[in-house]
Amino acid sequence: MSSGQNSGGLMSSAGLVRYFDSEDRNAITVDPKTVMVFCVLFGVFIQILNVVV
Repeated sequence: MSSGQNSGGLMSSAGLVRYFDSEDRNAITVDPKTVMVFCVLFGVFIQILNVVV
């Protein structure tokens, strides 16, 4: 190992990777299709408001 290089990058992010990979059984799960449908409907709603107001 070279003495001038910083080799702590991977070690410092290991805790975050472990934190975000863990799944909680009590967590709220939303289907990606539901999110997309909501976004499209919200966009249509905003367009209708722009026409009306």
